[in-house]
Amino acid sequence: MSRSKRKWDHIQYALETGQKRLTGFDDIKFVNQSMPGSDLGSVKLQTKIGELSLSSPIFINAMTGGGGERTLRINRELAVAARETGAAIAVGSQMAALKDPEERRTYEIVRKMNPDGIILANLGSEATIEQAEAAIEMLKADGLQIHLNVVQELTMPEGDRNFSGALMRIAEINQAVDIPVIVKEVGFGIGAETAARLYEHGIRYVDVGGFGGTNFAEIENKRRDRLLTFFEDWGIPTAASVIEAKSAVPSLFVISSGGIQTSFDIVKGIAAGANATAMAGTLLKILMEHGTEGLIKEIELLKDEMAIIMTALGVHTIEELHKVPFVISGNTHHWLDQRGIDTRAFAKRRNI
Repeated sequence: MSRSKRKWDHIQYALETGQKRLTGFDDIKFVNQSMPGSDLGSVKLQTKIGELSLSSPIFINAMTGGGGERTLRINRELAVAARETGAAIAVGSQMAALKDPEERRTYEIVRKMNPDGIILANLGSEATIEQAEAAIEMLKADGLQIHLNVVQELTMPEGDRNFSGALMRIAEINQAVDIPVIVKEVGFGIGAETAARLYEHGIRYVDVGGFGGTNFAEIENKRRDRLLTFFEDWGIPTAASVIEAKSAVPSLFVISSGGIQTSFDIVKGIAAGANATAMAGTLLKILMEHGTEGLIKEIELLKDEMAIIMTALGVHTIEELHKVPFVISGNTHHWLDQRGIDTRAFAKRRNI
């Protein structure tokens, strides 16, 4: 099967499998503030990735590219939505364009349509320094995502089977480039051990890509004769992954992603320790069903709702959200308790 055909299959299967709300955010419940002392008009959603200033913590996560005209159209419309809402945007893996120059245009369209926006390049952990530099140059990128997708590759019939040396390659790329390098999981979650190892090797930004959203094991199983069904329930739910990564390395910049569907999910992820949030599957579905204008409207509504929720919690900034109290129950509490993380600390926080 051609790489282009596989890219389009991924889009179709992602839309078909959808989002199952297994992120763990339903296990987080905020403590009500009857006298929040807040003002909706004073809420600020700005955050930063290193020196990159974001108008809000919401950005459009990596989805596609390298699949010919159809993926070019998707990236073009996503770029327009990013431009109109001020959201950062990441492209899908650019390895397709590095191997086939004909596919460059499916990625370059993002910069063409969004010349002044914050755009993240994307490659896998097998990439070399030279490939990373080429991917960055292709988009005049402001940051670089390096994705980790071991379980997806193992499930993929033609996927990689050798993952040795990945940490050192990532560390070398991080040292070689002068833009933020964000290490991103693709739906199976970054745990405390991985977060600590990455930090020890110079990585300061991770996108947890937790379990509960688009399931790439399920997608790849649709392309297999003998299914590896055990991988379809494999991973760290997004809420637990955010807390694990931040608990392991408090100074780590964490992006909450993996099944984020609502403004409430976004706020809960940030309260749990994330500095920003990234959405892919939910936004793709909106784009395909309601077009670019519908996607723009949805992103703006998400921001409006975030501000409303923050007002109810008595906070005005993303940093203040990290101090609000909430109670963790259910499977997320059980997971974190078994992993040695004291969930009571979140319930005892004081933000007012």
